[in-house]
Amino acid sequence: MDRILIVEDDEGIRETLRYNLEATGYAVSEAGDGAVGLRTAHNLRPDLVLLDLMLPSMSGMDFCRAFRRASSAPIIMLTAKDSEVDKIVGLELGADDYITKPFSVREVLARVHAVLRRRNDGQGERSQPEQETIGNFSLDRPGRRVMVDGSEVHLTSREFDLLSHLIARSGRVQSREMLLQEVWGNTFVGDRKTVDVHIRWLREKLADRVPLEIVTVRGAGYRLDRRKSGGPEAAGDQAPAISVAR
Repeated sequence: MDRILIVEDDEGIRETLRYNLEATGYAVSEAGDGAVGLRTAHNLRPDLVLLDLMLPSMSGMDFCRAFRRASSAPIIMLTAKDSEVDKIVGLELGADDYITKPFSVREVLARVHAVLRRRNDGQGERSQPEQETIGNFSLDRPGRRVMVDGSEVHLTSREFDLLSHLIARSGRVQSREMLLQEVWGNTFVGDRKTVDVHIRWLREKLADRVPLEIVTVRGAGYRLDRRKSGGPEAAGDQAPAISVAR
C-alpha cells in the first residue's frame, strides 16, 4: 500500500483529502505545518507528499528543499498561488506536479495515481526480472508462461497479468481501484467486483500448490505474500513450460 503524507495547514482540506485517499486504498498521514511535516516524513518515509505551498513555520518551498536532501519520493504541490514563477520555482526545487486551489478531489486523486504510476512503472522496468522462480513456482514474463511442479496451469491473459502484477508488488497492498487501473486499464467499464472474481479464479487454480498466498486485506484490497511455513518445497527438476491462454 502506497504511503501518502499530506502537509497542509487547512484542517478541512486535510480531512477531505485523507478520507478520499484512504477510500481509494492509500495509507495516509498528515501534518499541519512544514516542521511537523518534515519530522513525519523522516519517520514515515512516504511514497508521495501532497504539499501546501503556504505553510506556517516553514514554507512549502523550504520543506521541498529540505525533503529533497533525504528523499526522491514525488511531491505534488497544492497552492492558491497561480503565478508561473511560483510553479517554476516549485518544480526546480523538486516538485513533480502542481495543483492550483480550488481543486476537485477527483483531480487530486487522478494526479496522485498518475505520479505514483509513473514512479512504479519506472521502478518496475528496472527491477522486474523476466522470470520469477519461488520454490516450485515459476513465472516467465516474456513468454507469458507459468510452471508449477510440472503440472499445467492454464491461465487466461488477464489472470496472468494480474498474477504478474501482484508478484512484482509482493508484500504491498493493492486496492481494487489500483488493480483495475494497472491491469484492466483506463478503458475498463464495469463492476470493480471483477477483480474479486479473478482473484478467486487465481486462488482456485494455484490452491495450495505454490509457496505464495493472495491475502485479502479487509477494507484495503489484496496482497501477495510468501507462505511462512508449510508451503510446497521447490521441485527438483523443472517441468515443461505452460503456455498462457491469450
